[in-house]
Amino acid sequence: MSCFITSQQRAFRTPIENSKFRLTFLQLFTTSSRRSTDDESFYTYLLERSTHRSHLNQIHSRLCVAGLDNNGFIITKFIHICSKLKEIDYARQVFDEFPDRYVFLWNAIIKGYSAHNMAVKVIETYSRMQQDFVSPDKFTFPLVLKACGVVSASRYGQAVHAQIFRLGCEDVVVQNALLSFYLKHGENKRGRIIFDGLGDKNVVSWTSIISGFAQNGQPDEALRIFKDMRGSDVKPDWIALVSVLKAYSDVDDLSQGKCIHGMVIKMGYEFELDLQISLTSIYAKCGDITAAKTLFDRVKSEDVILWNAMISGFAKNGHANEALELFDEMKSRKIKPNVITLQSSVLASAQLGSLAQAKRMGTYVNRSKFRDDIVVCTALINMFVKCGNLKLARGVFDKIVDKDVVVWSAMIMGYGLHGWGREAINLFKEMKDGNVRPNDVTFLGLITACSHSGLVDEGWEFFNSMNDYGVEPHQKHYAGMVDLLGRAGYLDTAHDFIMGLPVEPGVSVWGALLSACRVHRHLELGEYAADKLFSLDPLNTGHHVQLSNLYASARMWDGVEKVRVLMKSKGLTKHYGYSVIEIKGKLEAFRMGDRSHPRSGEIYKKLEWLETRLLESGFRPDTESALHNLDKEDKEAILCNHSERLAIAYGLISTCPGTTLRITKNLRACVNCHLATKLISKLVDREIIVRDANRFHHFKDGACSCGDYW
Repeated sequence: MSCFITSQQRAFRTPIENSKFRLTFLQLFTTSSRRSTDDESFYTYLLERSTHRSHLNQIHSRLCVAGLDNNGFIITKFIHICSKLKEIDYARQVFDEFPDRYVFLWNAIIKGYSAHNMAVKVIETYSRMQQDFVSPDKFTFPLVLKACGVVSASRYGQAVHAQIFRLGCEDVVVQNALLSFYLKHGENKRGRIIFDGLGDKNVVSWTSIISGFAQNGQPDEALRIFKDMRGSDVKPDWIALVSVLKAYSDVDDLSQGKCIHGMVIKMGYEFELDLQISLTSIYAKCGDITAAKTLFDRVKSEDVILWNAMISGFAKNGHANEALELFDEMKSRKIKPNVITLQSSVLASAQLGSLAQAKRMGTYVNRSKFRDDIVVCTALINMFVKCGNLKLARGVFDKIVDKDVVVWSAMIMGYGLHGWGREAINLFKEMKDGNVRPNDVTFLGLITACSHSGLVDEGWEFFNSMNDYGVEPHQKHYAGMVDLLGRAGYLDTAHDFIMGLPVEPGVSVWGALLSACRVHRHLELGEYAADKLFSLDPLNTGHHVQLSNLYASARMWDGVEKVRVLMKSKGLTKHYGYSVIEIKGKLEAFRMGDRSHPRSGEIYKKLEWLETRLLESGFRPDTESALHNLDKEDKEAILCNHSERLAIAYGLISTCPGTTLRITKNLRACVNCHLATKLISKLVDREIIVRDANRFHHFKDGACSCGDYW
């Protein structure tokens, strides 16, 4: 056996190097005085105290001189120490020089590769072990199965499973490794078979199966298994509780999550970081933002997963400003964001509705390493769509090289929300030409686009073609079709469509019919839809308001009063309308007749000027839009003071001529304001973009992008 440090190499050392070499070895040697230098324990002692590659060189040289370089016990120990000192290549050299390698030596080098996350090397070494006809043992298999899970080598792992079966290895550690391997590859059924076949289920077994089902989209099953675990004599550890919290988070069961929180405290796990993150996540996701923020502030960790949990919680619960403030704080603390951070922050920017903020977020992403990430880019498309700028959304869409169905669907849905039906259909054709198979979201976007553009025949065609792609319609698709038919005035057809559904129609379906009845003032069918809604969702304020508005449009004031009394008896209050306009990156909100703004005098002066110009142009208020039993003059006054008219007036006095005004309204735009805004866009030569509760309206040169169809 050749020695890596030859006598010739030692001869060429400088005097200083030689003295350091001898001194270092002598220091190790003298601490082992009175030991025989050919004793295994002597070299084991030296190896355990080695801290540097030079120590390993010296020890290996002595082994060569003493003729112990073929001693399997010492060389196995040597390989373990090499791995510990991050000298895995040196370990491999020693391993390759050893004759007649036996299983423990193979396990040592495989374990070294595994410890350094070199999964491919683990599998390659295991394959060579098979070629050398060395039979693996219970220590080999867990390492190889772990590597197969890392590199997604599903078939190779199955071959390892076959060998385990042939050798009859029923060791619980090996079986747990098999369980973990299959669950990591999403094969819940195979994992469950292995778990059920375990005679001795330890905490690792239970934790693996619970974690696997929780991670693989079966939270209910994970919770059932956890219940079985609680009935056994095995106590859960903190790792199991992390997965249980995720499962309860996925099913939105905060009450049970709080019970687990109590268990965490009782078992003394409250300071485990992963549990603190999971607790923050479940409180945030389930809407208890105060509790989530309390936990977040208590942890004071710079773990990006914790920050993601809080930012995502803020964003998903409508706290956009808080989410973005936390994102800015995260950046100031030099905590590096990941894909989830950016996805949640972009979502918050979309909710805010500020184009200036959206542009800032877009710039940040473009300067980051995630600028080409498909998840982040899809979120950017949605953000720009919701902030009213399809051009920027399309720019992000066009730069994505490998577009998947999610990207295509996001852009199609964007065109749909803005009422650009033909553009959505043309994009769908491009998608098919690119051999991308549509999914349920794609068809929802197409139906929405057709609904907002009056393309009834095309909408029917898309709905009927869903089966051709193996896509099953859901409640949202049915509601979209009712909306499509209802907007076009085909109310009886919409009702027949509902009656012929293969499933029980839900709230969204009856809500779409009631909304259409409100627009077309179909009283009898509207009352029928409202009755269905009240039985399905009795505490929804919006349904009651829709029915009240239907009665008001029919001048049935006793019906309006009846609904008002019904709402009062249920403890419901009407949501008041408001409009928000963005001026120089700042959002300003207005309500009907609002006089609280510091520039209120200027706003109403501009509003009076606008009304005069409108009347001079032949505009007459549509008093049918007033949903109150008032005199004609009072109705006209109310209509002139609607929140979007105040927002427009404020925008005109606050921006330079020609600047686009961007307004967001929380309710559906009324007919009167829609007519007025069209004419105002022409009078002041401005583009006015209004996002109401249903869609976007682009007003320019006296016309609207919706074609008066909304």
